Amino acid sequence: MLDRLSLILVVVGALNWGSIGLFQFDIISWLFGGQDAIISRIIYTLVALAGIWCISLLFRENDVLVKDTGDNGSDNNL
Repeated sequence: MLDRLSLILVVVGALNWGSIGLFQFDIISWLFGGQDAIISRIIYTLVALAGIWCISLLFRENDVLVKDTGDNGSDNNL
């Protein structure tokens, strides 16, 4: 759950940085009232924390969780 939320926030940050780089337009500050607005700063901080969390994804083992569905171990659930 935390991995997925972090990944979503990182994608939001990447799209925002892309819009800054391509169009000189900061979507987050536009939506939430400028870079100095408290909500914008909270979102920037959450994106940064999500990026730090996603660094851990690079160093994790590739564990596949198999849900027990009672179908005698078929590989269709991977």
